[in-house]
Order: sequence, then structure tokens, then C-alpha cells
Amino acid sequence: MSGIPSAWRHAADALAEAGCETVFGLPTDEPGLLDAADEHPKLRAVGVRGHRAGACMAIGHAQVTGRPVVLALGAGPPFGDAVTALVEADSVCAPVIVVTTRIPADGVGRGGFQDVDQAALAAAFTTTYLRVQDADTLTWALRRAVGMSVNGRPGVSVVEVAHEATEAAFPVDGPAGNGPVRRLRSVPDEAELHRAAAILAAAKRPLLLLGGGARAAGAGPAALELAERWASPVMTTAAGRGTVPEDHPLVCGSVGLYATPPLESVQCGADTVLAVGSRLEETARMGWDTLETVRLVQIDCDPAAFGAGVAEPVAALLGDGAATLARLTALLPVPSAGRAGWVERAAQARRTAWLSWTADGDLAASPARTALHALAEILPDATTVHDNGMNDIWSYHWPVHRVGPRSRTVVPGEQTMLGFGAAAAAGAALASDGRPTVVICGDGGVEMGIDALPTAAELGLGLVLLVFDNEGYGWPRLLRQQLDAPAGLTRFALPLPVDDIVRALGGQAETPDSVAGIPDALRRARKAAAAGRIALVRIKVPDDDVPPGIRRLFLSEGDGKGDRP
Repeated sequence: MSGIPSAWRHAADALAEAGCETVFGLPTDEPGLLDAADEHPKLRAVGVRGHRAGACMAIGHAQVTGRPVVLALGAGPPFGDAVTALVEADSVCAPVIVVTTRIPADGVGRGGFQDVDQAALAAAFTTTYLRVQDADTLTWALRRAVGMSVNGRPGVSVVEVAHEATEAAFPVDGPAGNGPVRRLRSVPDEAELHRAAAILAAAKRPLLLLGGGARAAGAGPAALELAERWASPVMTTAAGRGTVPEDHPLVCGSVGLYATPPLESVQCGADTVLAVGSRLEETARMGWDTLETVRLVQIDCDPAAFGAGVAEPVAALLGDGAATLARLTALLPVPSAGRAGWVERAAQARRTAWLSWTADGDLAASPARTALHALAEILPDATTVHDNGMNDIWSYHWPVHRVGPRSRTVVPGEQTMLGFGAAAAAGAALASDGRPTVVICGDGGVEMGIDALPTAAELGLGLVLLVFDNEGYGWPRLLRQQLDAPAGLTRFALPLPVDDIVRALGGQAETPDSVAGIPDALRRARKAAAAGRIALVRIKVPDDDVPPGIRRLFLSEGDGKGDRP
């Protein structure tokens, strides 16, 4: 380990002892944390090609493993380059610990090279920001950052290590810590639980809503147990998908923008909603006009979630999602027979959605749907990683895309940054346990995330890139059409040669001639990915291949077809 300052060796020891396993980052001018991690027996160092991409990889890895992940940055531009993705990390509550540096003290505020107020940049998205001025506080700060990232509302913690601290001498035997940092779990006061249980018991048309916090808490088994006892349909937010298998008969897809007709009737028909781990953000509320009038009970580990998206709930339960659901289930009586009609109504909507959106007859009219149905058949065990786009929103709609007991999903949060998918998929694939990893994105998204592909190729991460190509940016084009505004700039005059780049990295790329060729293309892609190669399948999609949530909420009757240049 010659040439690596003892401060960074000490930091690597502290992070490993705290329970971290993976460090993403770019090499710095002088050996730093990434180098120390690369030589540490309990850490994995992943060198990336862009700081923004590295932060997205950290998000994908954290969402799959549920463990804290480290992002090593340098002062100034590296930190600023990662900010967009770190805002996304905050949005999805990903436990990311950023370890950055600070320029020498004599240059701060005096025009020092790459001097920037990183704390000010980070103020909007961090759970905590800690400064290390000397050797005595480094271990404390790193363990504190890990603890703050995994407890309460998980999120981004930053440790800024002063240049002077990196030059200090540290003991060679490493920090004397207390083992891995644990996630603390609590349940609400017993009286509050009894009060909430009485509200739930009185419901005639209950609905259990699971958000990203429920997924992070591992609340799936407890959620299904409560739903079965409460005789309640289950729906999720986009971030909550994967909390429960969507083949369960009570699961009715997602809410809001992503509700698949006629399943919006389930969300709008409920009189009592139990929301777990969700702030009821804007996309979850879209088209849910009755949400402001239902009896809302919320479970969350963050008090700021209560009353954030909608009015204050009738019962706010501060605690861990899984543990609190288990206590509520124990307090609920056996459901009355009067709910049987409500359960059947939801089941009928589920059956209708299945028949309407998985039938073979009109799939040729929607290449995106064809591809997603083939994906469900050919890669049912995949980790699917989503991006921000227009046609790829089809993948947010159950049953067009399905998250079963063998699959899992990674989604961006309310920021939905373009280019998230490819980079997050690389991070997720590192923890894939042999299962395939599929990126669902548009042509604009894959171009913006292109700098993650060399890292994936170097590591032998066999990603499948399912790219919906509408020759540019479909979402702004659609909205401009609604305004009868010019849309020419939404089309790429000179697309990036992504297919050639994939092939140059040792992968394969193809564009099926017709929808009939999509399944075979995906089979070939799976085989290539299993061999550690990137495989791109490009699906040409027309402008009128508009997902139902967007059509229902954003388009006037008869709109969405054609293109106004």
C-alpha cells in the first residue's frame, strides 16, 4: 500500500467496519480513498468514467443490496458533477455516503484552485454534512455518516475531509470501532396503534398503498399479511414496486400517473387508505381526485412525510414500516363479510386490466408493449432498471410490465433524471447474484448515460439495453404537440452512434425489422448478457405509442397521434 496516505487507509478500514462493501469513484491526482479501497480485503473499488455516472451506480447498487454505498469524490468540479445524481439519490432514499476533500485552508475563499462551497451545494439533498479537520474525528465522522444514511429517512451523507487531515499520521492498526452500523427499527406508541387499527377496522373500501420506504424497510411479507387480514387491495407508487410480487391476487398495480385502466377505479373508490413509506408525491396523486377526502393513515420513519403530499392524515404512525405493519395486523379483527364486494370489485378491475393489456390482438400497434411482454416471458428473473422518458413509461404500467417473485426493479425518484438507467444498472448488476440486468430507456436516455457502458464492459456486466427509439425526446415533443408548438428541436439531427459504441465495447446491437422479431432479439440479448457482454435491442416506436397514464391525464380525446414538426 505504498504511496497511499495513512488517512485514506484508515478511512477504508472505518468504512468497511461500519458495514460498507463498495466504493465508486474516479482516480484522483494523488492516491486517495478509491485506491485504499482497491487494496482493502473487505472493500470493492469500482472506477468509473464520470462522477454523475458513479453516483447513479451507487444508487442502483444501494437499491438492490439495501446496504450503504460509498462515493469517493474530489473537491470542486467532481462534487458539482455528481450533484444531479445525488439529488436523485435523496429522492429515492438511497443510503449513499459521499467522501470528498477540501482544498488547503490557505486557499479557501482566496481563489484557491477548485475551491467551491460544497456544503452549500449539498444543503438541498443531504441528511448530514460533516467536516473532518484533523485525524481525531475521521472515524467518528465516517461512522456517523453511515448511521445517518441508513437510519430515519435513508439518504445521502457527506464527509468533507480537509487537505490537512489527509496529511496527518494515523495508527497502522486501524480504527477501534463497534462493528457494522445497524439500522434502528421502532414502532409507534401502543395507544396510537390501537387508534389506527380502529380506523382501519371501520373501513368499507380499504386500500393499502406501498411506497419506496416500504420497500426499503423490507415490508413486503408484513404488507401482504395485513392486506389479507384487512381484505384490502394493494397498490404501489413507482418507487414501491417490488415490495410485493405483482402476481398476488390482491395487487392492483400502481397509482396515479401509472394506474392502468381500469385499475384507477380501485384507487379512486377507496374510502380508507393506509400509506406505508410514501410522501404521496405528485405522480402518485395524479388522477386521484378522491385522495383529499379519504381517511388516510400513514406509516413512515420520517415525521416530515406526514402531510407533505396531501392534508395531514387522520393517524400518523412514526416507525419502521415492516414492524408497524406487523403490530397493526395483530390488532385488526377478522374482516367483515361486507368487504367481499369491494375485494371482488378490485379483482374484476384486475382481471379486466389483464385481459385488456396482455391480449395479443393489438400488440402490433404498440411496439413498446410487444417488447415488454416479450421481456416478461424471456427474462422473468431480471433486475429491470428504468429511466426517464416517454415510451418507457409503458414499463411502469402493470400488467404491461410485471414485477414477479423472481424479479426486482430499480426506478428513479421524483427527479427522474435522464440517463439514470444505464449507470444505475451497472451498479445494480454488481449485486445481481447471477440474474440478468435490463435497462428500459429511450434513445435520449441511453445517449445521456453512455459513459457508464465502458465501466460495465470492463467489469463484464452483461447488461441488456432495451431502447425505445423515437428519434429524440418524446416527452417534450408530446407536450409541445398539445400546445401546437414547434417540436423540431425534439428530434435528433445527428444521433450518437450508440450501437457502434456497444459493438466497440465487445457487445452486440440489433434493431428488429418488425414486432415479430422482437422476442428472438431479446433471446439473443439474454444469451450475450449471460456471457458478460452488453446487448442492445433497439425498438423503433411511433409518436402515437403513448402509455395509458399519459393519455388519460395529459391528452385530449383523440390527441396523441401524428407529429407537428
